[in-house]
Amino acid sequence: MVNNVKTFVLLAGLMSIFLLAGQLLGGSQGLLLGGSIGMLMAFGSFWFSDTMVLKGYHARVVTAEQAPELFAMVDDLRQRAGLPMPRVAIVPSPQPNAFATGRSYSRAVVAVTEGMLASVPREELRGVIAHELAHIKNRDMLISTVAAGIASVIGYLPYALLFFGRSDDDDGNGLMQIAFALLAPIMAMFIQFAISRQREFAADRTGAEILGEARPLAQALTRIEALARQIPMPVSPALAPLAQVNPLTGRGGLGRLMSTHPPTEDRVQALLALDAGR
Repeated sequence: MVNNVKTFVLLAGLMSIFLLAGQLLGGSQGLLLGGSIGMLMAFGSFWFSDTMVLKGYHARVVTAEQAPELFAMVDDLRQRAGLPMPRVAIVPSPQPNAFATGRSYSRAVVAVTEGMLASVPREELRGVIAHELAHIKNRDMLISTVAAGIASVIGYLPYALLFFGRSDDDDGNGLMQIAFALLAPIMAMFIQFAISRQREFAADRTGAEILGEARPLAQALTRIEALARQIPMPVSPALAPLAQVNPLTGRGGLGRLMSTHPPTEDRVQALLALDAGR
């Protein structure tokens, strides 16, 4: 519940930045235009999320005949989670990682990389898949795609200022426009990453509940982060928050704010505490 409230507050903050940008750059008409564009971008990102994410990761959807063991594992865990069978996809990357996407239960996709299948033991892989199914169960894709859509539009504010900046403002307002246009994308990025971190903690907890224990996921997180730091996987920064572990995770200070995921050691401690409390 606490994570859900924090996520709502962060989303409200993200939308507020967008609306304020419209007001500052275009007055009341800019506010209306900004709100309309924000809603359209959020809807478009949500509606086409599975297609865009799969394409961005170069993932291919596979059948039970093509990946029988993976398919059976997802099928078993999704039944434990009380979910319909999602599509299963494989990403052609040697980096061990995974993600989930899709706007609804019927459009959901669970994807793992070839590196995940090759380097992670079976029980740990079950923990990873349980985590991704938790994202689907918690409907995190709605939250993350709306946040990504709004943040992406805010990222274009410096360019929008060049074409739509209000020329009738005095020098003070003009400087304010420039400052806000440059700072707003940075603020939006911080908020988007903070939303992602809150959803990861929630998915870890739900994934442990699906699996019936937390230790396999905790062990998997430690393993795949260590490997992911050694093996690059080129992907758009906008899609990085969807991955199970981000190799650019910071360890403190500004690094924590810039990270798309909570520090792995924090996630592992929280997971092990769940098992200790059983």
